[in-house]
Amino acid sequence: QVRFVESGGGLVQPGGSLRLSCAASGSISRFYTMAWYRQAPGKSRELVATIIGNTNTNYVDSVKGRFTISRDNANNTLYLQMDDLKPEDTAVYYCTGRSAIVGPWGIWGQGTQVTVSS
Repeated sequence: QVRFVESGGGLVQPGGSLRLSCAASGSISRFYTMAWYRQAPGKSRELVATIIGNTNTNYVDSVKGRFTISRDNANNTLYLQMDDLKPEDTAVYYCTGRSAIVGPWGIWGQGTQVTVSS
């Protein structure tokens, strides 16, 4: 079974940038749709961004224009470039995928902590 491992989180000041990576133990080509979610303390998990196929991307309104999701099928990695970070972006970020455009998500990674604070 394919496993996801997220990395790239850390502590950053407001206005800063981070790039998250989600490395898969096998081919991500089987995951037609991939996504990044986040969960802040005391809150439910929130969908941040999705990529359908290789180029069809969607974002939650709060990150539009600041975050960019992308995938590298050759290296079996999903990315989330996060710019102009805000304190409200603080959360644990998770990646996931599924074989179809809609339907239940499959496996999840263990998450990577992003903290935005001065």
